[in-house]
Amino acid sequence: MAPQPGFAFAAIGINHGHIYGQTEVMIDAGCRLKSFFAPEDDLAAAYGDAFPGAVRVSDEQAILDDPEILLVIGAGILCDRAPMAVRAMRHGKDVMLDKPGATSLDQLAELRSVQAETGRILSILYSEHYTQRAAIAAGDLVKAGAIGRVMQTTGLGPHREGNYPRPDWFYSHDKTGGILCDIGSHQAEQFLFFAGASSAEVVSSQVANFDHPERPEFEDFGQMLLVSDAASGFVRVDWFTQDGLPIWGDGRLFILGTEGTIELRKYIDIAGRPGGDHLFLVDRDGVRHIDCSATEITYGRQLRDDVLNRTETAMSQAHCFLATELALKAQAMATRIGGSRPSPG
Repeated sequence: MAPQPGFAFAAIGINHGHIYGQTEVMIDAGCRLKSFFAPEDDLAAAYGDAFPGAVRVSDEQAILDDPEILLVIGAGILCDRAPMAVRAMRHGKDVMLDKPGATSLDQLAELRSVQAETGRILSILYSEHYTQRAAIAAGDLVKAGAIGRVMQTTGLGPHREGNYPRPDWFYSHDKTGGILCDIGSHQAEQFLFFAGASSAEVVSSQVANFDHPERPEFEDFGQMLLVSDAASGFVRVDWFTQDGLPIWGDGRLFILGTEGTIELRKYIDIAGRPGGDHLFLVDRDGVRHIDCSATEITYGRQLRDDVLNRTETAMSQAHCFLATELALKAQAMATRIGGSRPSPG
């Protein structure tokens, strides 16, 4: 089959650095960034320098009313993402959001309703999976039966708070939805994917502010236990990556199968191998280290084709929403530990 042609897309909301990766995967797929809207001059200047072919518009309506633009991407302040997606879908645009796609169950319900009403695509780029080469390679191995049936996953998502200056909204629960809603959604999505689950429940969840008393709404630690009808998943996320680590977080994923195990060291191997994208496979034949740095990232190309062909190859709509739902439910039911202030409801 001949490669599909690209199309014009635009960005609305560039408050998180993930917008650069979102933009690049679509450009790599042959699409063209036509325009962007951002009210913040400093963020707009940096983004415009990175993508000089795009025009900064003064009002998002210019993007929503542009018939040439088929896809809108966004990484705005977290609580603003779902409302933007709703506006875009109602203007006939497909949408790709940074995670989380919503910061409340009410927002998620509206996203689901409007997506069903309009028939547009709402995709959430869970970058710790879909643009992470070791995770993509692990998915291929699991699909091929390399470790048998998956029974359990353990996802660890440590982050560094100070790898760049954080704006005030970063510490606001209303703006971010909380740690499990935000970075926990990466891990919820990976559990569903590797367990092959189309339904799951939150068994328990906890959040904490262990070391930021000056930021009482901030959660610097979170964990949750998830179950499907055939697998279990444990998640731990935190903001305690120390300055001695040369990257922003030692993200890992452990996958337990009936015939083997996979460990991903996504961004660094602290045992000493250079670079990231490390996969360790243990099966009946032994132990293997697999360098995944050449694994192809297919998400952008698949989303491009989905937009053009009205298909679901990048991810199913149900999967996209369920990952967000699990993270939001875990956040809503979380017990606050290690502090006296209850988590906002």
